Amino acid sequence: MAKDDVESGISYDLERDEYLKQMRILESEKKFLESELKRMQYENDQLKKELNRLRTPPLLLGYIEDVLNDKKIVVRSSTGPSFVVNVSEHIPGNKLKAGARVALNKTTLSIIGVLPESYDPSIVAAEIVTKPDITYDDIGGLEEQIRDVKETVELPLLNPDLFKKVGIEPPKGVLLVGPPGTGKTLLAKAVAHNTNATFIRTVGSELVRKYIGEGARLVRELFDLAREKSPSILFIDEIDAIGARRLDLSTSGDREVQRTLMQLLAEMDGFDPLGNVKIIAATNRPDILDEALVRPGRFDRIIEIPMPNEEAREKIFFIHTRRMNISNVDLKYLSKLTQGMSGADIKAICTESGMNAIRENRDYVILQDFIKSIEKITKSTKGTTEVPEHMFR
Repeated sequence: MAKDDVESGISYDLERDEYLKQMRILESEKKFLESELKRMQYENDQLKKELNRLRTPPLLLGYIEDVLNDKKIVVRSSTGPSFVVNVSEHIPGNKLKAGARVALNKTTLSIIGVLPESYDPSIVAAEIVTKPDITYDDIGGLEEQIRDVKETVELPLLNPDLFKKVGIEPPKGVLLVGPPGTGKTLLAKAVAHNTNATFIRTVGSELVRKYIGEGARLVRELFDLAREKSPSILFIDEIDAIGARRLDLSTSGDREVQRTLMQLLAEMDGFDPLGNVKIIAATNRPDILDEALVRPGRFDRIIEIPMPNEEAREKIFFIHTRRMNISNVDLKYLSKLTQGMSGADIKAICTESGMNAIRENRDYVILQDFIKSIEKITKSTKGTTEVPEHMFR
């Protein structure tokens, strides 16, 4: 083969390879542009849908008052009057019940959809999402009370078949009574930590409202939420705020509190069963509670949380000092010096003892720090102290 023919063939192969390379590049660019076109078309469709949704006229809020036989529904509009309206065919009939919230067409007032039940923001906020870090090991001197709470609250939730075999109804609720600072709320926190049930916490004063019927509505929504989240534990702290004894002579505000109490009584032992809802309440004024509230059937067990004795105070000191850097501290001696003090007082003494060490530029706490703290806490709460004078020298 001639030299010119060889060079011509090589040149042809090079040109062909270059054309193929450019063709592959163009095909790749074509695929990229096609994918971009699809993506932009999808975004355009989504924007059109969003624009159409925003252009949709607003819906009215209404409540079903009655379901008629001829597929007509009596609804009460949020504007006030009631109407007989039609229902969309896409709504299941089992959702159309009296009291349900519905969305109404602004023009025809036809029912477009059934809305979920709403709760007051204070009721929704009552649900404890994050479990407290308090365990039963953090509670000293209340072994018998802890056992009673476990039997009354935890056992029916963890082993309900045991009560069926025995043939008895599990207890509905437990009332914790005792002086301030003895560990009532702390015990409820330990229950919340130790169980997998939904824990709902509220304070009795939060259920008191200014307008007639508002407090009763909150109580009803609170128990509805507890039933919806069951198995659940409902803790009402300072229940004496709404559970005080009813009197003949009362103001309008007292009568509203009594209405709230009556709703609470009906929810605890009324026609609607509580199911897997257990109630824990706490108060330091059991003497003013209404008799109907503390009777069996509502609070089946009343647990007294007493002031800690000497042995219990020593355990409480151990719990609060186990993470502290202490040196030559006799906890038994401290428990003798703190006669008549509550668990909250002992916790304050331990905290103040650490502050005394920090003031003196020490990274450890000694016995004298605790004695100074006992004197300070005692003077602030009771006025005098029994601490021997030679301990301060």
